[in-house]
Amino acid sequence: MSDLLLARRAALAGAEVGMRYFAALAGLPKEIKADGSVVTEADRAVEAAIRAVLAEERPGDAILGEEGGLTGTGGRRWIIDPIDGTAMFVAGDDRWLVLVALEEDGEIVAGVAAVPAQGTIWWASRGGGSFQGGIGGDDARRLRVAADGAETPEGATLGVIPDDYVFRPERAMLEPLTAVARKEPWPVHAALLVADGRLDLCVQTRGQIWDFAATSLIVREAGGRYSGLDGRPEPGPGPSVFARSATLHAATLKLFDGP
Repeated sequence: MSDLLLARRAALAGAEVGMRYFAALAGLPKEIKADGSVVTEADRAVEAAIRAVLAEERPGDAILGEEGGLTGTGGRRWIIDPIDGTAMFVAGDDRWLVLVALEEDGEIVAGVAAVPAQGTIWWASRGGGSFQGGIGGDDARRLRVAADGAETPEGATLGVIPDDYVFRPERAMLEPLTAVARKEPWPVHAALLVADGRLDLCVQTRGQIWDFAATSLIVREAGGRYSGLDGRPEPGPGPSVFARSATLHAATLKLFDGP
C-alpha cells in the first residue's frame, strides 16, 4: 500500500470514529487543555484509531499526534490532528477535519484532510497533485488554484481561521490585511478553498505543525503557496498564510512586515 493510500485509509478510520461521537454530542464531556483549547474523548478516540492503522502498516515509523504526542523515531514521521476544529465539533458545526500527513526527512510528502460531516476528502502527494472527492466514492477531481485573481491583498478574497474565536492580539495583527482584502465565509477549511480556486488567500491565526502539515501540501500541489507568517516554508507553530500565487503570497507577507 502506498503512503498516500495509507494516509487516506487512516484518516477515514478516524473519520468513522469521529462521526459516531458527532452523532451523540449531547452526552460528550468537554475538557479544557492548558492552552485554553477544547478537548474531548472523541479527539483521543479518533487519534487512537488513526494510530492503530498506521502502526499496523508502518510499525517502524514515528507518529506525532496532537493528543498522544510523539512515539517512535526516524526519518519518517506521521503527523495527526484527530479533530481539527474541536470547538466547531462540539458546537455541531460540520466543518471539523481529520488531518493526516507524512513527513519524510523534514518534508511533507503526503497529506489528507477528511471532512467527515460533509462527506468529502481532500488529498495530495509530493509531485502528484491535489485532489478532492467524496468519502467512499470514485468521483475524484484534481484541484487547481484560481488561474486569475488578485496578485496583491487589495481586493483579494480572504478566509480567516478561526472565524469566531479570534483573540484581540490576533485581530490587531490581521487589521492591515482585513482593511484591504475581502473577507469571506468559508463553508469548508479556507485553505482548501484556496486549493480549489474559491479563495485567493487564507490566514490561520494560530496552530501547530499538525494543523498545517496536510493542508500546506494540498495547497502547494494545487499550485498555491504556503508559509508561516514569518516566511518559514515548513509547517510549524504560529500563524500561517496560504495564497493562490507566489506574487500574492509575497505581497501578503510584506503587508505583515514579513520577508
